[in-house]
Amino acid sequence: MEFTDIYFNREERFSLGIEETSGKFYVSFPVRNDMIEYEEYYEIDRAQFDLFQKDLNAALGFVTRCRHRELDELLIQKPGSRRGMAI
Repeated sequence: MEFTDIYFNREERFSLGIEETSGKFYVSFPVRNDMIEYEEYYEIDRAQFDLFQKDLNAALGFVTRCRHRELDELLIQKPGSRRGMAI
């Protein structure tokens, strides 16, 4: 998989982008476990991708739900047994 960030919000620590192989849009943010820091990628549709670039509050609402693991069904890559916590 090849993830390409299109938009990055440094202050809120999330990005929007496209997974090049599948063409899926995503929201990602860093997570950390006791060994490493990595990104989790959540699939979004084109309308959400466009909206989140223009409306920070809408993006943050979605990202917050993902960080609380409320939208795990949208994970593009399923986490392993040592899943990290959002940072």
